[in-house]
Amino acid sequence: MVDVGSERFAELVADALDAIPPELGEQMDNVSIVIEDHAPPGSMLGLYEGIPLTERADYGGLVMPDRITIFRRSVCAMCHTEAEVVEQVRVTVVHEVAHHFGIDDDRLDELGWA
Repeated sequence: MVDVGSERFAELVADALDAIPPELGEQMDNVSIVIEDHAPPGSMLGLYEGIPLTERADYGGLVMPDRITIFRRSVCAMCHTEAEVVEQVRVTVVHEVAHHFGIDDDRLDELGWA
């Protein structure tokens, strides 16, 4: 396990989000990205909670944002170097953002992002 501090980890998540192609980033709608130290029970690295863009109807009003959570300690626990953390953060962010776009785990697995 490598322990990447909270501030550095937040930078890595921001870098991973910045690396998303602009044409996709511009389409992200009503989604909040948060970092938590601890995941719920299980071996979760990230979690998407919300309604994927492919399933949204015209809301016609205010709704709470979707939420993507990246779990810092879970990511760090599976890595031995900061370089591995950087890569795992990138994969986890892409994976959870893909859920926002309606891509399920089976398809992500086919694409190598599971």
